[in-house]
Amino acid sequence: MTAPASRPRIDTSQAHPARVYDWLLGGKDNYPVDEAVGAQLPPEARDAARQNREFMHRAAGWLAAQGVDQYLDIGTGIPTAPNLHQIVQRTVPTAKIVYTDNDPIVLAHAQALLVSSPEGVTDYIEGDVREPAAILEHARTVLDFGRPVALSLIALMHFVADDEEAYGIVASLVSELPSGSYLTLSNAASDLFVEQGAQVREQYAKAGMKLGLRTRDGVARFFDGLDLVAPGLTTATEWFRDDNAPEPEDSGIYVAVARVP
Repeated sequence: MTAPASRPRIDTSQAHPARVYDWLLGGKDNYPVDEAVGAQLPPEARDAARQNREFMHRAAGWLAAQGVDQYLDIGTGIPTAPNLHQIVQRTVPTAKIVYTDNDPIVLAHAQALLVSSPEGVTDYIEGDVREPAAILEHARTVLDFGRPVALSLIALMHFVADDEEAYGIVASLVSELPSGSYLTLSNAASDLFVEQGAQVREQYAKAGMKLGLRTRDGVARFFDGLDLVAPGLTTATEWFRDDNAPEPEDSGIYVAVARVP
């Protein structure tokens, strides 16, 4: 277990996606500037945050059941139990997890992310997905990239617009993963709940955050060259394995898990 760095300075004058997400989930680690954004979002935004989190739980649980024991989670967000390592280490106690986020408040709460099982390892680095090389350099000090690694990009890439090379960023990360690795990704839809999506875009834009909501085909591009795991590219509430089905519910989040051939 790696100890977190000294407590960083947190800018409370600017909303941040991780803290808005925390507010949408009913968390307490956010500030009035984040609540101001969240409160202007349509009611469906709270549902989407919950659905997205529940998808992560199901996907991580399935990956652990396949014996995957290495995880790189970028865009971790503020710790909300159960976190990814708590899910996977129930099944694979020796699993190693590297968490990454670019919000200093996540680092300030990183101790909750670092309470690994005695047999496993958790680690945290403050980093931005727009600088994948730096993240990979650190991850290699913890994870063995000669064996499969599960890359998790949950509710992250819709905060990276197409003009910021979103597809190139994901492709560069995936290109470093060995055969048998996995990509788990979720992205808010632009072609579902269209009116609400426009409202979400507007409110985030007012807070200085440009969103990359995407069509189903747009999200599918992130998985080019990969083998989609059944049930394929679906909405968050439609992705499940075996008998682990959530309650039927409409969702404005596209999700998938894919294997690196």
